[in-house]
Amino acid sequence: MDINNPRNRNLIAWGAMLIIGIFWGGTIPLMKVAVSTGYQPLGLIVWQLIIGIIILGVFLIVQGWRPRLTREKLIFYGLLSIFGTLLPNGFSYVAAAQLPGGVMAIAIATVPMFTLMMALGVGLEKFSMMRVLGVMIGFSAMVMIAVPQTSLPDPTKAIFVLVALIAPLSYGIETNLIAAKTPKDTDATSTLFMASILGLIVAAPLALFSGQWVDFTGTWDIPIYALIAASVIHSVTYVGFIWLVGFGGPVFGVQTAYPVTLSGVALSIIFLGEGYSVWIWSALVLVILGLMLVQPKLEDLEEHHV
Repeated sequence: MDINNPRNRNLIAWGAMLIIGIFWGGTIPLMKVAVSTGYQPLGLIVWQLIIGIIILGVFLIVQGWRPRLTREKLIFYGLLSIFGTLLPNGFSYVAAAQLPGGVMAIAIATVPMFTLMMALGVGLEKFSMMRVLGVMIGFSAMVMIAVPQTSLPDPTKAIFVLVALIAPLSYGIETNLIAAKTPKDTDATSTLFMASILGLIVAAPLALFSGQWVDFTGTWDIPIYALIAASVIHSVTYVGFIWLVGFGGPVFGVQTAYPVTLSGVALSIIFLGEGYSVWIWSALVLVILGLMLVQPKLEDLEEHHV
């Protein structure tokens, strides 16, 4: 298949985006299960990073990869570890312990909104009134979840909607970093591998000294199995996401929020037995409408090359 052909590029990009998003959405109910017995964010992040490093490391060794580190690459990997793992995952685990999985999935849908605002600010994307309207609609959806007293099962948890939004904000920063600052001679797999190692160097001591370490030496319970499954899925889909951003641009890449949101909501209903108020269903409709307005046109995708 000729990837320089616009139609083929479009087919590859949309197909990859749907697959990545659907599987990534599956990590949302798994995350809810992982925090269900009181495991703390730093401890969960450490093992998520360890599992990811093992998976990615084996793949890279088989491929004969050797690290060629430079100061520029180390800074890039460090920033990705902060904005792509430590901050978003940490706050997501905190919010997941308090909010329904469906609400977490809707919050993730604001990633394109944050990404677009930042991309406009640094000149990576062109201004469009329709896209700005999409951003406004998307954030109004979050207000519909947080403000009404009848939207959440426990109205006192509304503040955690703001906590959940720290994750998409971080992903928005990360996406623009990937689009604008990716060093030469790097690829998606080695980038995530090195970012995970740097993230582990930071997270492991913090988890130990804060008392948040998760002990894997005892009997494994369902939350640990959920963490392992989420970590495996996250590693694979995250590599695909980094590749997709390079292939189709930052705003197209974060269109994975569509299938992530729908998959996360559907799987939370199926496996967690969640039910939602009319406010949350209305917010889901609004955020999808916002995503439709934010998404790039075909010609914008054709301007990007692998």
